[in-house]
Amino acid sequence: MQTGSFHWMKSLNKSVILNKILNDGPISRAQIAKDTKLTPPTVGSIVKELIEQDIVKESVQGTSQGGRKPTMLIINHLGFYIIGVDAGPTEVECILTDLSGEITAIQSTEITTPISKESFLVTMKKSIGSLLETNTNIEDKIIGIGVAMHGVVDVEEGIALFAPNLDLRDIPIKRELEAAFNYPVKVENDARALAIGEVWFGKGKGFGSMIAVNIGNGVGAGITINGKLYHGESNIAGEIGHMTVDLNGKRCECGNKGCLQTVISGPAIAERTIEALKDGESSALQSLYQGKLDKITGISVFQAAQQGDSFAQQLLYETGEYIGIGLINLIHIINPSKIIIGGGVSKSGDFILEAIQKTIKDRALTKEAKQTEVVLTDLGDQATALGAVALLLVELFERNGEVNV
Repeated sequence: MQTGSFHWMKSLNKSVILNKILNDGPISRAQIAKDTKLTPPTVGSIVKELIEQDIVKESVQGTSQGGRKPTMLIINHLGFYIIGVDAGPTEVECILTDLSGEITAIQSTEITTPISKESFLVTMKKSIGSLLETNTNIEDKIIGIGVAMHGVVDVEEGIALFAPNLDLRDIPIKRELEAAFNYPVKVENDARALAIGEVWFGKGKGFGSMIAVNIGNGVGAGITINGKLYHGESNIAGEIGHMTVDLNGKRCECGNKGCLQTVISGPAIAERTIEALKDGESSALQSLYQGKLDKITGISVFQAAQQGDSFAQQLLYETGEYIGIGLINLIHIINPSKIIIGGGVSKSGDFILEAIQKTIKDRALTKEAKQTEVVLTDLGDQATALGAVALLLVELFERNGEVNV
C-alpha cells in the first residue's frame, strides 16, 4: 500500500469484504462468500491481497461445520495508523492511533491569540511534526491526517471558512498539511467529527439517527443519519450554538445577539457566574477569587459545585435547562434516536444532566420524544481528536459496504 493512497480501496468487492470483516469479524472466508454472494475464489483472492497489504490477518480457528476448522479473519488494527488533530480555539491537540482508535501518542501545542491564519497553520504543522518525530518507526504506516476544526468548514476543499473563536477566515488546512506531510488530509467541523467518532468508537454505534453536541469554548452539533454525517446545503448543519434563544441577549462572537452559545459555553458559564457574584450572590468563589473575580472560569464553577457550593450547583443546573431548550429544538427538527453530549462542559454532567432530561420531558411534543435518550460521551478528553481519526476510517471502511468514490 502506497503511503496515503486509497486507490486500492476502489474495488467494490474489496470494500464489501473488508467491511464484512470489520463489522462481523472474526469471520471465515466461507461465511463471507455466503453472506456477500461472492464466489469462494473471489473471496479467497481478495482476502489474500488484504492480508498481503497488512490490513487483515488470520486469527483463531472457528467451529467445524463437518470438515476441517475454518481459519477466522479479523482486521489487523496494528497494520496502519492515523493522525487525528483537534484544532480547538485554545490548543492544537494531535493524537496517533491504530485502526481501532487506540491512542499511542499525544502532542499538544497551545494557541496564542490573537493569531493570523499563517501562524495558526505553522502551529498545526509544528504539533503534527513533533508527533511524527517521536514515531519515525511507523511513518510509512500512517494512512492520513484527520482534522477537526471549530467553525464553518468547506469539507470538499478542506478549508476553514470561518473560525469565530479565533476570528479567522479561509484557512487552507488541507492544501497546507498535504504539502507539508505528503499524507491525505480530511478536514471537518469539530462537532461533526465528534459525531462520527461516536459512531465508530463511542455510544453512537448502531443508531439510525444520532446527534453529538459539543459544548466547550464554543457550541456545535454533529448530525448522523444511518451512520453518515449530514452537512446541509452549505456546510452549516448543526450550528446550534448560534440558535437564537434571547432576542435581547448578549452579543455573540458571530455578531448576533442572544445565541445559545452565550449562555451554555464554558466562557458563558464563567461570565454568568461573575455577573451574579458582582450582583451580590453568595458563593465560596467570592473568597477564593476575592478582588480577582475576572479570573473565574467554567472549570472554577464546576470545581466549586463538586465541593458542595450551592450557588455553583444551581448555576450549572440552570445551564442544563438552557441546554435542554437547545436540544428540544433539535428533537423537534431531527427527531434523533439518541443525543450524546461532549466537550468540556460535559464534565459537569452530574449537575446538568438532570436538568437537561427534565426540560426535554417537560417540553417535548410527544411521549416518545420526551423519552429521547441523552447521555454523556465516554470517549474522554480526546473525543474530538478521535472523531478526526474516524474521518479517515470512513474513507477506508464505508460501514454499509459501499465503495467510497
